[in-house]
Amino acid sequence: MSELTRGMLAAAASSPKQLTAGAFSDPTRLSWQEVHERATRMATGLAAQGVGHHGSVAVLASDAAHVAPLAQALWLRRAALTMLQQPTPRTDLGVWLADTVRAIRTIKADLVVVGEPFLEVVDRLADHDLAACTIEALSDNAAAAPGSFDDADESDIALRQLTSGSTGAPKAVEISHGNLAANAVAARDGLDLNADTDVMASWLPLAHDMGMIGFICLPMQVGIEAVVVPPHEFLTRPLSWAELISRHRATITAGPNFAYSVLARVLQRAEPNDIDLSSLRVAVNGAEPIDHRDVADFAAVGARFGLRPTAMMPAYGLAEATLVVSLASAHEEPLVDRVSRRTMSEARRAQPVHGAPEDPEDVRHLVSLGSPAMGMDVRIVRDGIPQAPREIGAIELRGPAVAKSYITSDGVMPLASADGWFDSGDLGYVDERGRIYVCGRTKDLIVLAGRNLYPHDIERAAEDVDGVRTGCVIALRIDGDREGFAVLAEVRDADDDDRAARISRDITARVSRRVGHLPSEVRLFPAGTLPKTSSGKLRRSCARKLLEK
Repeated sequence: MSELTRGMLAAAASSPKQLTAGAFSDPTRLSWQEVHERATRMATGLAAQGVGHHGSVAVLASDAAHVAPLAQALWLRRAALTMLQQPTPRTDLGVWLADTVRAIRTIKADLVVVGEPFLEVVDRLADHDLAACTIEALSDNAAAAPGSFDDADESDIALRQLTSGSTGAPKAVEISHGNLAANAVAARDGLDLNADTDVMASWLPLAHDMGMIGFICLPMQVGIEAVVVPPHEFLTRPLSWAELISRHRATITAGPNFAYSVLARVLQRAEPNDIDLSSLRVAVNGAEPIDHRDVADFAAVGARFGLRPTAMMPAYGLAEATLVVSLASAHEEPLVDRVSRRTMSEARRAQPVHGAPEDPEDVRHLVSLGSPAMGMDVRIVRDGIPQAPREIGAIELRGPAVAKSYITSDGVMPLASADGWFDSGDLGYVDERGRIYVCGRTKDLIVLAGRNLYPHDIERAAEDVDGVRTGCVIALRIDGDREGFAVLAEVRDADDDDRAARISRDITARVSRRVGHLPSEVRLFPAGTLPKTSSGKLRRSCARKLLEK
């Protein structure tokens, strides 16, 4: 029996804790024993559909009360789960369906399981000759007999996590039972988890590794109290995140940087008597670049509601590492490194800036993402050579939580090199104490006149311009014969020509002062134009289509 299934069964047998899922106003509460009982009924339904060892099932659902037992049923059947990306209000449904069908075929799904509110998709999938059924149909079965399941192996694939949503050429990380077990050990250690007292709360999409692995797999393995609402609860009313923490006395939550920025803004208008954040001891901030100003703003505003100054925990993770790569300390305030932009771009070194700088625009603030998690080896490599502290290069990872392969339309491909090192695709450095800092994505790096420019620097400079919507700027390298980059920004009153002209000029000037280069193009758009994920993060790769237009 794998450690993953052993943990799930132990939690079901002995944990007094429960999963609270569904709408904030009308949740479903299931003990981990009840989750397991539902799983055994679903396992019977999966067997009737012919899903067994090495099987592959795609799932389109948002309710954790459905997803948790379905995941457990699949793992008891020694089959793999893939959570499909859900359409958002910005999604073209025709494009989404085509991309989703492509993703389903890439993972060679034997079955697609669909839950509310996506039931109409079942017929659309049938039109593409894809086998599909509803969660209700799987649940309406007798429970499988005890002992009727084959013992899973640590090498069995538990999750196929899509890395690029369902767009372009889909690629999924093949995460094994052993990978999930190693991640659980690292997370328990880094978060200092206590199954008796901790309460985990999340609104993150279950198609996202932080949402699925962090708030479904981990609590189900450990038997921790978990509260999981669908993402639209936060995206339509951000204050509901704080209310969720307050109502359930949550001790652990997580989200991307933009979400904390949004929450800080709505908390400024909230009444302290209505919300209590004093229970929250860990607020993991990861999945996208972290801005030190947003960290400081959230801490300052949150203090009015009892938030601890040490609650924010910057983190680094990715699906290929089964989520957790590094976590900052759970007992210290976030650490911010002040380094020279010029040295970063010209010498590829993070040179500390002490005291008052001669040129304030030369200072870049990078938030420490903490030390490598238990069992995770991290090194910085440039031109194949491991680098000393503060030298910038590719971040490579190795350890038992790092997956072994991808599945693509061309089949299964190895993920790491022969010696086990995986190139994360991120650029960064470690400091003298081994703490990790991420500078940007290798593929997004903009190189002009021999200098490295990081999109995040350009985007934050543009956001400082009056009229630009916070968190709605994308900087893109311009491909082709000419060197350059473009800035795409959502603005208020986009149809006011005079206002738009002023904003464009200000963006050009602000970006030039920050990075020393003028943007080749500045494109302004109305609110809701730039592509985002189901969790609300900007999608830089998809935004290139807007530039090409």
